Amino acid sequence: MFARSSWIPYAAGLVLSWGVWGAFSSLPTARYGYPDEMVYVLWSLTMLIPAFFALRGVTFDRRSVATRYGLVVGLTGAGGQLLLFQALTIGPAYLIFPVIALSPAITVLMAVVLLRERIPVLAVTGVVLALLAIIAFSISTGDEEASAGPWLLLAIGVTVAWGVQAYYMRKAATLGVNDGTTFGWMTISGLLLVPVALVMMGGLPSGAPWQAPTLALGTQLLNAVGALFLVMALSRGKASLVAPTTNALAPVLTILLSLALFQVLPSGFQTLGIVLALVGSTLMVYTDEKRGEAAATPADRTTGVGAGRA
Repeated sequence: MFARSSWIPYAAGLVLSWGVWGAFSSLPTARYGYPDEMVYVLWSLTMLIPAFFALRGVTFDRRSVATRYGLVVGLTGAGGQLLLFQALTIGPAYLIFPVIALSPAITVLMAVVLLRERIPVLAVTGVVLALLAIIAFSISTGDEEASAGPWLLLAIGVTVAWGVQAYYMRKAATLGVNDGTTFGWMTISGLLLVPVALVMMGGLPSGAPWQAPTLALGTQLLNAVGALFLVMALSRGKASLVAPTTNALAPVLTILLSLALFQVLPSGFQTLGIVLALVGSTLMVYTDEKRGEAAATPADRTTGVGAGRA
């Protein structure tokens, strides 16, 4: 049905992987009391599986620039994961993930400040919608679980971390660092923060039912595999098509699954925030990637922009 080089099947795999992961990622902690730091440890281990495939047949870039940017990309991604797992223990996934979808705003602002790039009109619109979405999410509804609180601050922290990650991921790609190397450093960085997670947890948990680590491994493997799908999609298609599709549709699937399976409905302000977040993130990613496509050389377009949320 699709050409062998088509990005569409990989983008569909990404949306399915991250959409399902987002909806179920909080269950090991919410249902079984499994420490979110332990979920992080299991996630870092699952990253080894897609890393094996990403690095197979690829020469690992040992240049110092690849190491520097790889560590920045990896540590901001892994640090964001630590914050995310904590946020999911105290807040609803159907609101957290739309906030995180606003991370392209950070990337756009960094490009303007550090690279002195002009923001297109659509990107300005996206930033405004992002700010309005944060305000909408911040309005208390009287619902202790869904009202604004520490989960929102943590989600904003993840948004900043992953926005910075995307900026330096782009910088690494422009310097010729291949996707396999970048993904490899993401995996290494995730493992480097395992001791931090263990210290935060106070040691390995005991007495957890087998369902907890099993469910955590399954959901976090979806997280890791989704990152590899993104790399594969970007290497086969235009970033201006791949990025808006995946960044918009994965949170939508998370929201739909969360609302359908857990029988919870957002308030009017939260529904408005969801819509603003998705529209704003789509506009920002589209304009940012469109600008990247216009500036890239033909060689850059064939390699794609290294990515993956890890």
